[in-house]
Amino acid sequence: MSTIAATLDPYRTQIGLSPTLQRPTLVLNRNWQPINVATVARALIMLWNDSAKIVDPVDYQLYDWSDWSRMVPDRDEPFIQSVRQRIRIPEVIALTKFDAMPTQKVTFSRRNVFKRDKMCCQYCGKQPGSEELTIDHVVPRAQGGLSSWTNCVLACIDCNSKKADRTPAQAHMKLRKEPVRPAWKPIYADRMNRVKSWSKFISEAYWIVELED
Repeated sequence: MSTIAATLDPYRTQIGLSPTLQRPTLVLNRNWQPINVATVARALIMLWNDSAKIVDPVDYQLYDWSDWSRMVPDRDEPFIQSVRQRIRIPEVIALTKFDAMPTQKVTFSRRNVFKRDKMCCQYCGKQPGSEELTIDHVVPRAQGGLSSWTNCVLACIDCNSKKADRTPAQAHMKLRKEPVRPAWKPIYADRMNRVKSWSKFISEAYWIVELED
């Protein structure tokens, strides 16, 4: 068994058991665009297979398996304890061979509607908290409206009561913006535990700016 295999093997068999290995790692494509969220276990296997490199979110330096496995975790830094050593937990990895773009579809769910609308009433703009927000059908179901990304928005209890079973036009209310199906972003990943360092890689302005030829 190789040195790398001997190091990985003790914790590869524990993927379903270790909470540390289930921590989220942001996956960037070769152009450093966020395309997925993987577990730490999956990220380390991709690193081992040379299909990805770890990105240091502090200085953006790239590390392969040989470099990363030699680094000693800081005292308060999470790590994986293998038979031979402690291994730092990667927070961001970049693929080395693929320029893929996000292809996942965002599941239409209550949680994701809250994420898309940023916990904000789409009529008055208030953010009263999740307990005071409801899912409103723009075109009411009583008038044939469907439960879909393009017909559902967050509304506070007061606005929802005021609108009742009417369209915004009928209720003389205005939507802040038309509801749409959101494009996939890390915030919609199933394994979404907020990682502070990700903010450097998922800034909306950074990723949508037009690049010069």
